[in-house]
Amino acid sequence: MRIGVMLGADGRRGDLDGIVASAKQVEAAGLDNLWMANIFSFDAIGTLAVVGREVPRIGLGTAVTPTYPRHPTALAQQALTTAAATGNRFTLGIGLSHKIVIENMLGFSYDKPARHMREYLDVLMPLLRGDAVNYDGEQYRVHGLQLAVPGADPVPTVVAALGPLMLRIAGERTDGTNTWMVGPKTMEDHIVKRLTSAAEAAGRPAPRVVGGVPIVLTNKPDAARESIATTLAMYGQLPSYRAMLDREGVDGPADIAILGDENALRGEIDRFRNAGVTDFNAAIMNVEDGAYERTLEFLSSLV
Repeated sequence: MRIGVMLGADGRRGDLDGIVASAKQVEAAGLDNLWMANIFSFDAIGTLAVVGREVPRIGLGTAVTPTYPRHPTALAQQALTTAAATGNRFTLGIGLSHKIVIENMLGFSYDKPARHMREYLDVLMPLLRGDAVNYDGEQYRVHGLQLAVPGADPVPTVVAALGPLMLRIAGERTDGTNTWMVGPKTMEDHIVKRLTSAAEAAGRPAPRVVGGVPIVLTNKPDAARESIATTLAMYGQLPSYRAMLDREGVDGPADIAILGDENALRGEIDRFRNAGVTDFNAAIMNVEDGAYERTLEFLSSLV
């Protein structure tokens, strides 16, 4: 299992130089990947192109970029450019986002999101392979388009998939999934099981399973849990994440956070490995002085 760090969902904010510095810190720790959330700040794909020019080794990926605001042809062009800029170390993570964002904030219809994702992938995936697209759907009509980006290989792509239908789409059409707010029991019994079954039925390789989890190395787990419950409260209110928390049988995001000493963290991370997670994505919550550096050092010891 590869070990990575996620920037953006951990509540920390910084300028572009700070993000580059964090990436260098993660790379120096020997970790495998740096994932970046695409929320309401820097564009994650563009930022990772910058990061990739500064850090030469680690894998880079978005966790995740919403599809609705971006035409698939524009997203493909952006992803291929970042792939070329990073020596093809970039993984594109995409997702539907949430109804409250897409409809209430951006004014798009969130009707039939699975249909949207199918059509989006029908346009996006051929372009990421360098193939021509001629497509007529309900939402997208693209004809005679092909992208040629020097230095870019086909871009690995994962979809943020939590529900059964989205997991089937991800397994059948992409390289895997990138999750958030999923505990180890739900990961094994629901995410990995459904995703793997869909990939096998489609004749695709074993899928990549990226599991994003809040984590802190601390001797004050109760205080850390209380802080995380406040910081990540909104995630427990969004329907797709709420469904995963309910499947796990927990009250909120803080209850799936991995907190405690080295043995506690190692044991919980092993649960995700045994559940079938291929890429552990640590959202290090800096809930107390030194927590980020201490937790990163611990993660370094695992690789």
